[in-house]
Order: sequence, then C-alpha cells, then structure tokens
Amino acid sequence: GRISKIGSYAISSSIKDHHQQPCISCTTFNILAPIYKRLSPKVVFLLQNQRRFILLCLFMFWMMMECRIKASVKAITERIGWGGIIESLIGYCTRGLPLYEFWVGNEELVSLYEKRLGDAGYLCYKLGRTNNRGDGLLTAVHKDYFRVVNSRDLLFNDCGDRVAQLLHVELVPPYSQYESHQQVLIVNTHLLFPHDSTLSIVRLQQVYKILQYVESYQKEVNLSPMPIMLCGDWNGSKRGHVYKFLRSQGFVSSYDTAHRYTDSDAHKWVSHRNHRGNICAVDFIWLLNPNRYRKLLKTSWSEAVFGMFRYLLRRASLTAEDAFAFLKTDNDGDYITFMGFCETLRQLNLTGHCNGLTTKEIKDLWTQADIDGNGLVDYKEFQQRIWNQNWSEQRDVEDGEAKGSKEQTVGFSVKNAVLFPPEVEKGRWPENYSLSDHARLTVVFSPIRMPCSQLVS
Repeated sequence: GRISKIGSYAISSSIKDHHQQPCISCTTFNILAPIYKRLSPKVVFLLQNQRRFILLCLFMFWMMMECRIKASVKAITERIGWGGIIESLIGYCTRGLPLYEFWVGNEELVSLYEKRLGDAGYLCYKLGRTNNRGDGLLTAVHKDYFRVVNSRDLLFNDCGDRVAQLLHVELVPPYSQYESHQQVLIVNTHLLFPHDSTLSIVRLQQVYKILQYVESYQKEVNLSPMPIMLCGDWNGSKRGHVYKFLRSQGFVSSYDTAHRYTDSDAHKWVSHRNHRGNICAVDFIWLLNPNRYRKLLKTSWSEAVFGMFRYLLRRASLTAEDAFAFLKTDNDGDYITFMGFCETLRQLNLTGHCNGLTTKEIKDLWTQADIDGNGLVDYKEFQQRIWNQNWSEQRDVEDGEAKGSKEQTVGFSVKNAVLFPPEVEKGRWPENYSLSDHARLTVVFSPIRMPCSQLVS
C-alpha cells in the first residue's frame, strides 16, 4: 500500500522487519551544499570567490588565501556540525551511503568521516573532482551487509570536470536471500549544474558516459544481469532531458516508486534549494532491475539529444514544416544534408564551443536520423526520428517486464523511501533546516526473484 509512515521510524521499521524478507537500505546526501551562505559573509567571500582571487592576486596572496580557506573550512566544520551529520547518518540504520559534493580537499574533514564511519563498520571510497577542485564523492558500504567485489573511478576531464564512482558489491547472507552471490552495481555521482544553456548538453553527456562505462564493465567481467543503482545529485528535475534519458533506459526513481508517483508528479516533492533560491527535486536513487526491457544505449542517447533539439526548435515557436525548412538551411532540395544538419546544431548552440557535441556524437546522431543510409534526411525521416517525440517514450512498468522470459534472476522491490526533512515530501523547504541545502534521501530495498529481460532496439 501507500507509504503511511515517514521519517526515521518508518525506515528503521522497514529494515528491522526482516524476519520474512531481509532488506537493504541506501542513503544519498549532498553534505557540501551552500548552507554556509547563511552562516558567515566572510566564509562566503572566501569560498565562493576563489577564482576571482586567482585572477586578482599574485602568487603570494594566493598562497595566503589558501591558508585562510583551510582555517575557514575548519570553522565551518565546527559551526555546521558535520560530525553531527555523521552521527545522524550512522544512527539512521543505513547500509549503503553515497555522499556527494564531499570536501575531499580538507584532510581534517576526510579523517573525521573515515574514522567515524570505519569505527561503525563502513568501508569508505572517496574520489576528488578533476583539476583539484577540492570537492568530490564518498561512498561507504557496511561490511556486515556488503562485500566489495570491485571499485572503479570514472574521470570526466573532458566533460565538465566531474567524476563518478562504480562499486560492484555482493550481498552478505542472510541478505542474499535467493542466491549465494547476489550482486549489485552502485554508482555515485554529482552532475554539473546548468549555469547556462550550453551546459545542458554536458549533463546528458555525463550520464551517457556513466551508462557506457557500466555497460562496458559488465561485458569486461562477464556479469550476469543484476540490479543497478545510480545515486546522487542530478542537478535536473523530473521535467528535464536527463530524467527522460534514464527513463528510456528502464531506470525508475525509487522514491517515486515507493510513493506510486508517476513521471508527471514533479510538483509533489523537492530535495534541494539551489543558490538561486529555487526549490526543486534533483536528488535520486535510480533503480534498474534486470527484468526491465532496455533500448540500445546509443539509441536512447540519440533520442535524448533529439529531444533537446526538438525543445529548442519548439521554444522558437517553429512548426514541423518550419523546423524542416530551418534544417535544410540554403539547400533547395526537399531534404536535409549533413552539412545543413551540422550548421543547425551550431545555431542551436549544441556545437561550436568546448561543451558542445563531439564529432563522433554528431555522426552518431546523423546515422540515427538517416534511416535508409543514403546520406540525406527527407521529411519522412525527419518526422520519424527528429520531430517524433513518441519515439523516445518508455514503455509503462507493467508492459516493461519480461514476464515471458524463462531465465530467472534476482532484483529489488522498493519497500520504503523517505526524504528528510519531512516538509520536502510536501513540496516545501523548511527555513529552520540547517544541515544542508539538500534533503537526505533513504530507500529500503528487498530482494525478489524475477525474469530476465533482453535489450531491445
């Protein structure tokens, strides 16, 4: 039934009630969100204007500023009570703990977390952002419930200076209820914030790289179908292109599944108040079960980019005929050429800058659009591949299960999901919340046996 209990009691009850069905849990939390903005103008000055100092100060003054920042970080740690965050997380009965935008550049903070989490039975894996940004990721798993088979770091130096962590874990009995080696792939990441329109495509690229890496890892170690969890701050809502891209790959939002929300219920909960003062839902624990039908990854990627392409053209109030004429550019024929296609991408600001589509990605898009492979895209192909929004719609959950498959595997059902503070579950942000500018999301999963699906084109 619907979730009738919220808060730590609900999660604790869900986890501890494992006499009939063992459960595991996962908490994802951004602990470096800009809550310090409300603490001290001096701290904001030091932490938020670092680049300005680099440009204005000589090397001597830059070194002085570095020392002041480290002193300020220590002051923030004491004032915010990051030690209190650790205690609240440990006391929350969570067993998997992805923390993102974690301040890996501060040794005192890292030591604080590693020691306390280690004492509580967690294995910690941390990863700093590229280019020595100072922040990064930390993923902790409890050794009484998981055995870490492998861990990989994903570095996106060419894609927004972001990173991701991949943990291949195995459930420890009795939580591996159906198989002796029940395994899960867990990814922790933090996508780029779209400060301007040119960065929206970067977020899609980051997710695409993550899914490509997960796919290649599964092939590399010859893994059987298993559940995949993606955790973190996606810096985009349920209305965005990243959300639709993940849905097209069969992923579901665990929180929405627990509360029986649909993709259209974007207004019913929030998880973040950003630096612009907007409240939005950006923190997710995505679940892909092995019984879900999945499109080919390259197909889903093309659909997602064409969705952004279509959005930009429709925002300019172009009809299908107008958009086709726009894509033809100066061509007199009733078709789109590759050069005209590339020029349109440039005019829509999807190429021509450091954050734009790569040459290979453009060619892949063109291959998807040119269905008959004759080097031209006519109006029918334009309608079918570029302008047809139904091309990218994911089948409903009921239709997306491999019910007829004979091969059996183990996946997860979402037993419960809770956001803290509880006000965010009603779409409100409490002014007295001081732990972070993100809500903490905890999901309880229970293993279930299910049929195994295949990729679909």
